[in-house]
Amino acid sequence: MTPRSTAVMFWAAGVLAYAVAIFHRQSLGVSGIEAAARLGVGSSGLATLAMLQLLVYAAMQVPVGVLVDRLGSKRMLVVGATVMACGELVFALSGGLLSGVAGRALIGCGDAMTFISVIRLVNLHFPAHRNPVMVQLTSLIGQLGAIASAVPLIHSLHAYGWTPTFLAAAGLGVLSAFLLLTVLRDSRPERTGEPPGLKAAWAEPGTRLGMWTHAATQCSAAAFLLLWGYPFLVQGQGLAPSTAGVLLSTLTLCGMACGPLLGHLAGRFPFHRSRMVLIVIGTTTGAWTAVLAWPGRAPLWLLVLLVVVLAANGPGSMIGFDYARTFNPAGRIGAASGIVNGGGFVASVSVIALVGVILDLVGETGLDAFRWAFAVQYPIWALGAVQVLRYRGKTRRLLLAAQTVT
Repeated sequence: MTPRSTAVMFWAAGVLAYAVAIFHRQSLGVSGIEAAARLGVGSSGLATLAMLQLLVYAAMQVPVGVLVDRLGSKRMLVVGATVMACGELVFALSGGLLSGVAGRALIGCGDAMTFISVIRLVNLHFPAHRNPVMVQLTSLIGQLGAIASAVPLIHSLHAYGWTPTFLAAAGLGVLSAFLLLTVLRDSRPERTGEPPGLKAAWAEPGTRLGMWTHAATQCSAAAFLLLWGYPFLVQGQGLAPSTAGVLLSTLTLCGMACGPLLGHLAGRFPFHRSRMVLIVIGTTTGAWTAVLAWPGRAPLWLLVLLVVVLAANGPGSMIGFDYARTFNPAGRIGAASGIVNGGGFVASVSVIALVGVILDLVGETGLDAFRWAFAVQYPIWALGAVQVLRYRGKTRRLLLAAQTVT
């Protein structure tokens, strides 16, 4: 087997594991109404489930990044798949908030080990000029898990019920772990005399540019897909559950189509990456403004426009990992990627939590309540855009200084 075919095989195994992780991550989003009834919780309780899952995910990013640099991708991917399977098992058998929280926390923990490990495989086995496209393809194919967590999962919940559906999800996690054990070969990284790369990765302005890129571009679509999109479309906009599921799948499919294009542009025009990021933030803000300001329920075409615009959020956030690769050596890619990924999910947790709190304060889940709740995104977009501009300036000044010295 040639080195190129070996690289593709390893990457394919990692991408499949990532798709399963995405399925686990987003399985709560379309089961939110059923989860509220089974676990006996309201909007804040649902937000707590999703928030704690993402908080665990975000808190694990930096430690996982350091561990990936030290232990390699295979070990982390196998452990992650196993932990997520255990989380789905607990969630399948849960009958109250405490057990539900435990299940989602396990899923967040295992999920945290997956994407960074796959990114490391890409960095090690593919040339640098192909890295942006391969990262976008990783995200694109991984979104098949999001498609499986939309309409098929909704159908399974309605046809077979809660416990059989999530037991099947646990079995999918076991299958993923077995595949990784048998297919993936990943030697333990060589130890060097260099100190851990976490401090150096954080000190690099390019890492923080990637972190704020990820935070500002990912949070809206993540909150929409992970929890609040389905209730907003069904309870706020009055759509049928099947129509809401199709819109969620449309968001994912459009994101898959947008990813390779943004990856190609980022690889070909690296000095314009921040401009792409700012365009994603601006169009997302504009689309939400149109929907929230529409008198009464928004027409279907406007909701379709919203999900199409949100589809660029995921691919836009991948540019953050390209910044991590560009400005950090291979020995600290895991730590830098962990910082980037953690920032994005902290922002997503913030949006999810604030939406839930405002819905509970208003005391309903009607359209007007959702309008107030989704308005919490505006300060996060504004802060993210300012920080992207700030760290873009810092990285450009450092590059200019380095060119002047040489």
